[in-house]
Amino acid sequence: MRAPLAQSPTRRSLIRAALVLLGLLVLPVWAAPGPPTDVTVEDLPNDDGTGLVVSWKVSPEDTADADPRIVVSYDIMRKVFDADDSTFKKIGESTFGSPTLKDDKCKSGISYIYRVIAVESPNSKSNPSTSSAAATPVIQYIHTGRIWFGLIVILTCGAVIVFIRIAQTGRELKVRKIAGLEAVDEAVGRATEMGRNCLFVPGILDINDMQTVAGITVLSRVAGLAAEYGAKLEVPTSRSLVMTTARETVQAAYLGAGRPDAYNEDSIYYLTDEQFGYVAGVTGTMVRDEPAACFYMGAFFAESLILAETGNSIGAIQVAGTAMPSQLPFFVAACDYTLIGEEFFAASAYLSGERHQLGSLKGQDIGKLFGALLIIAGCLLATIGIGSSQKLLERIDGNADGKITHAEADPLKEDFDTIDKNDDESLDLAEIRAFNQSGLSDTMQTATDYIKHNVLGDGGL
Repeated sequence: MRAPLAQSPTRRSLIRAALVLLGLLVLPVWAAPGPPTDVTVEDLPNDDGTGLVVSWKVSPEDTADADPRIVVSYDIMRKVFDADDSTFKKIGESTFGSPTLKDDKCKSGISYIYRVIAVESPNSKSNPSTSSAAATPVIQYIHTGRIWFGLIVILTCGAVIVFIRIAQTGRELKVRKIAGLEAVDEAVGRATEMGRNCLFVPGILDINDMQTVAGITVLSRVAGLAAEYGAKLEVPTSRSLVMTTARETVQAAYLGAGRPDAYNEDSIYYLTDEQFGYVAGVTGTMVRDEPAACFYMGAFFAESLILAETGNSIGAIQVAGTAMPSQLPFFVAACDYTLIGEEFFAASAYLSGERHQLGSLKGQDIGKLFGALLIIAGCLLATIGIGSSQKLLERIDGNADGKITHAEADPLKEDFDTIDKNDDESLDLAEIRAFNQSGLSDTMQTATDYIKHNVLGDGGL
């Protein structure tokens, strides 16, 4: 058996040199990404003292055209400042190209320090970059973004209080006549003259719905008139709690009219919770008994047209009230009178004449007037601002990234190089504004945005 050949020193040196050279060639491919820089931490505005905002400059390898992508995310780590037993723990991560993170799990009054690490893979991460100073979350007792909302609330509530005080002094508060409520007397009187029933349908939702409560308020008025005129009142319900409430309301109305003996609780009865089973029962009663007056007050859905058309077919005078926008057209088309939305909810104050309710109603009207003026102002400002630089940017910016590229710039192609002051091959809002010279439109757009974001709020009032 032959012994293995021994390697000469020269040969071993050549192999080592080749391995070193190979390592130098491969090392740049395996090298970790560069760290992010300028890590800063600021208090989160308008919060309850539990939030901080961490921001940084992205890693040099985090570029939009990187292929393959070297930086895929950033790990954000946090520890309590000046605590010997505290260590950095990961509290979140941010995707590439997103150099901010909101940390809303802090404790008020405690200072924190942060680290940010660029991540390529679990085994390839940059050196950590640490914030230069600690930050402490602070409670903001006034939300600056809701100051206008607070002023609107103060204005409305103040108007309510003022009008209530005016009503208490004995001055008459003018409330416009609501035809549907004025017709209640006429409808009950007609039923009395014809010797036929009055039918009251309080909707198909339970007593916890505001429309049902508003309907019960109207029922009190109808029951009082029925007791006074000697007309028979029938109230079929689809909820047991509504039946109980309706019985107590009608009984109180008969007692107030001085006719407690005429009250019959069997005329207020429960049919079924099932929607169309209830409608079938009510329409059957309408066809058999042919009531002279039908009242539909509450929340209705698909059954609204069935009820209204059946009442119309028997020649009854019909008064309806609901806040369901999808059902209002059917009631308007088939009924004699319809209470629309706010009229329905104002029925309580209108029918009772109680000073506190009338003052509240007038005060709320002031708030609605202010809201309507804001809407009108916003529409006018937005119309005047159609030619603003921001609207121009939004129309041309196809991918909605806040910049216009050569591919998107057909309307501005001839002026692209002139507008592009910083020669970055894209146009931003500042460059377009400098070129557009639409001072009035830009001013109106600024006012529109202020009303939208600060007065009304992003989600509306």
